[in-house]
Amino acid sequence: MTLSIRENLSSSLSRIFPNALGSGPIRFFSAPGRVNIIGEHVDYAGGLVFPAAIDFRTNFAIRTNGLGLFRLYSLDFQSEFVTKDPLYSQEKPWANYILGVISEARKSGLRVEGFDLTFTGNIPQGAGLSSSAAVEVGIAFALSKIFHWDISLEKIALLAQAAENHFVGVNCGIMDQFVIAVAKPSSCISLDTESLEYSYHSLDLPGYEFYLIDSQVPHSLKESAYNDRRKEVESATSKCNNLSPEVRTLSQADFSLIEKAGLTPSEYKRAIHILGERSRAQNIIRFLKDKDAEKVGKELFSCHESLSKNFEVSCEETDFIVEWFRSENVLGARMIGGGFGGCVLVLDKEGRSSSLFSKFEKEYFQKFGLNAKIYKFSISEGVREDT
Repeated sequence: MTLSIRENLSSSLSRIFPNALGSGPIRFFSAPGRVNIIGEHVDYAGGLVFPAAIDFRTNFAIRTNGLGLFRLYSLDFQSEFVTKDPLYSQEKPWANYILGVISEARKSGLRVEGFDLTFTGNIPQGAGLSSSAAVEVGIAFALSKIFHWDISLEKIALLAQAAENHFVGVNCGIMDQFVIAVAKPSSCISLDTESLEYSYHSLDLPGYEFYLIDSQVPHSLKESAYNDRRKEVESATSKCNNLSPEVRTLSQADFSLIEKAGLTPSEYKRAIHILGERSRAQNIIRFLKDKDAEKVGKELFSCHESLSKNFEVSCEETDFIVEWFRSENVLGARMIGGGFGGCVLVLDKEGRSSSLFSKFEKEYFQKFGLNAKIYKFSISEGVREDT
């Protein structure tokens, strides 16, 4: 955290919430956004995912206040929210990611008393980089420190996911919260989303780089068809399980099983994506180990085609971005995140991104009237206290 961010958070906290009884010291925390190299829309189907944290972060200043109140302030929204009870807010939806963590923590028997909080960040919202999960994990981690919870980072992730599922109302899988909690610098994690077993892998392709193109089509998972996709995956899983009880998740099925499970056309397409993504994830981990950037790129293109045609979570703009960069002979590109907008991940040789983007942004604006953005990023560590 730079000194200016820290000073801004600290002064805002003291200015906006000046009166506190026996308040504790101000402490500072931050949590990153994330990219997922491969394994999209499989974290609620028991599949393998391969995400990493990135150097875009949400920063928090927090202190206990002795008032029994939760006093929250978003610098980005210039908005204040004060409450005694963590109840869902229709008027201040940004506050629900924090209130949800408080609510789920108390359900779990964890102590949460009154506190003051200000926060800000540079994770683009609606870009598919998990800005909401960063808030949830960051708050859960901060509360675990100031209220002395004795829980692991893995449990922090599960608590944050529960807040998103049960309070915010998005039936997301575990991937985003998990990688934000446990990430290490310069490393991706391969995470089995059924067992939650995971391992760290170096992301090192000398001479090549990943970067992001933001479509500027904001997505909202709660208002999109995300929950519908999850229901389709769950119903397909149930039908497969009825035929083969040992198949607990859709990722454990095979093509012969989904052919005879009586799936609807939509369920069948979702299952085809899940099984294809299982192979792509295994392939990319192997290709990265071999430092074979060209094969990694081909899997990215294959993933996008499946997300667009089989899982149907792309949109005209992100399809256009992928095909435009394909025509310019980049190694690979695909939409990332929940879909229906957001960012496209691009893999290409180093040194081409600026000239390509300069050409692309003009054509993109002419077609869609949107000003696309390019984000360069580095692989980062997970949630932390900034001292």
